[in-house]
Amino acid sequence: MAAAAAGAVPAAAVAAAGAEPAAAAAAAAGPGEEAGAGPLCPGPLRLARLPLARVKALVKADPDVSLASQEAVYILARAAELFVETIAKDAYVYAQQGKRKTLQRKDLDNAIEAIDEFAFLEGTLD
Repeated sequence: MAAAAAGAVPAAAVAAAGAEPAAAAAAAAGPGEEAGAGPLCPGPLRLARLPLARVKALVKADPDVSLASQEAVYILARAAELFVETIAKDAYVYAQQGKRKTLQRKDLDNAIEAIDEFAFLEGTLD
C-alpha cells in the first residue's frame, strides 16, 4: 500500500474497478470465463487478484500465527482487495475535485482525513 501511495495510480484503473454492472459483465463473459474478465485479464477471472502465496507468507510472518488455512488466506486476500478498492475510489473523488485523472498521495491523505472508517490510517503515510 505504501508503495502505491507514494506513486501515482491511473484513475482509469480505479474507475474500471466498478464501472460495469454485474449483469452486463456476466453476459459479456465467454464460455469458461467468469464475469469481469476483460482485455487486461486473459482467461478465467481469478477469485483473488493478490497472490495467495504472498498473502500466506505475510500472515505467517506474524509470530503468533503458526498455521493458516487456504480459506483464511483467501478471505484475508479478498478483504485486502476490497479495502484497497474502497480507499482508491474515495481518493479518486478528491482527484476529480482537483480536476485530475491521476491519484496522488494528497488524495489518499484527504480521504483518510475525511472518512471516519480510515481514521486508523492517520499518520501512516508520513
